[in-house]
Amino acid sequence: MTERTRVAIVGAGPAGLMLAHLLDRAGIESIVVDSRTRDEIETTVRAGILEQNTVEILRETGASDRVDTVGSRHEGIELRFDGAGHRIDFADLVGRGVWLYPQHEVLKDLIAARLAAGQDLRFSTRIDEVADIDSDRPRVRGTGPDGEAVEIEADFVVGAEGSRSVTRDAVTGAHGGFFREYPFAWFGVLCEAPPSADELIYSNSPDGFALISQRSPDVQRMYFQCDPAQDPDAYSEAQLWDMLQARVPGTTLKEGHIFQRDVLRFRSFVAHKLVRGRAAIVGDAAHTVPPTGAKGMNLAVADVVILARALERLLLGGSADLLDAFEETAFARIWKAQHFSSWMTSMLHRTPDSSDFDDRRQLGELYSVVESRAGRGFLAEAYTGWPLPE
Repeated sequence: MTERTRVAIVGAGPAGLMLAHLLDRAGIESIVVDSRTRDEIETTVRAGILEQNTVEILRETGASDRVDTVGSRHEGIELRFDGAGHRIDFADLVGRGVWLYPQHEVLKDLIAARLAAGQDLRFSTRIDEVADIDSDRPRVRGTGPDGEAVEIEADFVVGAEGSRSVTRDAVTGAHGGFFREYPFAWFGVLCEAPPSADELIYSNSPDGFALISQRSPDVQRMYFQCDPAQDPDAYSEAQLWDMLQARVPGTTLKEGHIFQRDVLRFRSFVAHKLVRGRAAIVGDAAHTVPPTGAKGMNLAVADVVILARALERLLLGGSADLLDAFEETAFARIWKAQHFSSWMTSMLHRTPDSSDFDDRRQLGELYSVVESRAGRGFLAEAYTGWPLPE
């Protein structure tokens, strides 16, 4: 049996759930499907830096109040290099801040808000095909949690199902996208320990990059640069702490039991197309960025804020003008985010083939940033988030 809705959303991550939330506020119904269980979505620990724009959207649309009660506002970061720390004061430079609030907590809030509002939200439902997107009745087809066939007909389909996106294949076809892979990865650990610093530390050291971050008063997230083929289980806890400490000279890390470890590969991707007919892609289905600039989830939220306005104009007003402009508007922000993420990455990491000249040039770049108010201001403006289009 074919079901009917206004918008079929594939993917219950930040992009898909926020889009459903914004559409509901405009009076547009949707069905959201995801191949994962609710528990998988809510317990997979991901990065947690929210731009001020993202926090304001969560707060003002009623998607989350825990972002203020559980999340922690940060008004700066530290760049550590050449044996010293240099604070980038966001509040002083741009009058803005960021919030430390992990993505899985955002997802808990969005799922709770959508279910409380009566959202048709289906877990353990795999979508295998997105069809008829060049017609006014696009369809998604797949399999439900009990093995039953699922077919949903909609006025519009949105793919928000991450980098392995069936919807992206339908939208881009053979066009694909722009892709870059980096010659290093992040070795990430979650540990039971108090915070080692009040704000995030981005450290460039002779041994390579490290990021000292937080998750809660009792759980911390830390990363260090490694080979993409690194085996996460190759090191003892003592070895991991030694490597982390060596890359943050001048800061004594507070150690504790490491209960999770993983290797995060670095890739950049931007699809050639974001819209085709009655289908669009957003979030990681449309683009991925290195995590150095803290742009992933924030860029996904910006995508759906822009797309929600376009769909409201299309489905309630009968005009496709904002949808026709969606790619140009979204791409402008996506490529700025790609530049900032790539710049932060290249400025802070050591490449396997770097020479003494490269290392000294990199230090010159870092000093150029921290010793200039204009340089610090550029970093602060980009890190805390550019204004959303009117």
